[in-house]
Amino acid sequence: MPAAPAPCPCPFTAAHARLTEALPALTVLCGPPRTGPGWVTSAALAAGGTALDTFLARDAAQAERDYGLRPRPDVVASLGLHRYAWHVCLLLTVPWFLHRRVPYLPVDAVSLHRASGRFTARAAGFACLPGDDAAGLPGARPVPDEEALRREVRAAVAAHLGPVLEAFRPRTRRGPRALWGMATDEVTEGLWRVGRLLGEEERARRELELLLPGGTPPYVGGAAFRELRGPGGVPLATRDRAGCCFFYTVRPRETCLTCPRTGDGERVRRLSAVAVD
Repeated sequence: MPAAPAPCPCPFTAAHARLTEALPALTVLCGPPRTGPGWVTSAALAAGGTALDTFLARDAAQAERDYGLRPRPDVVASLGLHRYAWHVCLLLTVPWFLHRRVPYLPVDAVSLHRASGRFTARAAGFACLPGDDAAGLPGARPVPDEEALRREVRAAVAAHLGPVLEAFRPRTRRGPRALWGMATDEVTEGLWRVGRLLGEEERARRELELLLPGGTPPYVGGAAFRELRGPGGVPLATRDRAGCCFFYTVRPRETCLTCPRTGDGERVRRLSAVAVD
């Protein structure tokens, strides 16, 4: 009997490894969605119902444990959506940022195990540039140039997040515009952080400005980075979030660094303290 053909290599393994290097608590496995104790599929979350109830119960319990209070249900849903979208967007943006490969990951291609920080991702093909060594692999879809590839990133993120946002919408009590503003923030701030951790913050900001310049529906707003001046005139990068996770309702004095509620003076203070550390 002839030997079975070797499986095609996953074109995202190296990107996933770099992602784990930056965020050791996050592990990405190339493979089909998993079910069983602790696992939930993205498709189940997008369907709503008991899977989403269980998912959000974890966020409610975490808030009660960490902050000694139980937030409003819409705040719990917003925090849960933020934690989900921030991580899942990295499964799409990091391979693009590092290797110019954009996986297609619809909701039926991903699962997660929150307790261990593991994700599975089985791409339904991917976009790449014509000169990529992976352009001849099954499922590859070469596109002509960088701008075309950026369109693929925006489309791939929207295809995955769209059904998830719709499932969360009644729980968060927000409209589509507010939710797509959150999506803009998760794409931007997730890759910005990973870029910083990998020593490529400036390039990450440049790439994100091109990816999300504003005026790219369904996304609301853009990367919109701006600079503040710290002690001695040191430039400090910041931006203003287009959406909100409502964390300020839990800890009013601990607003997110890019929350519009956080004044520039406070941002300079916090960013300067980080730079000193």
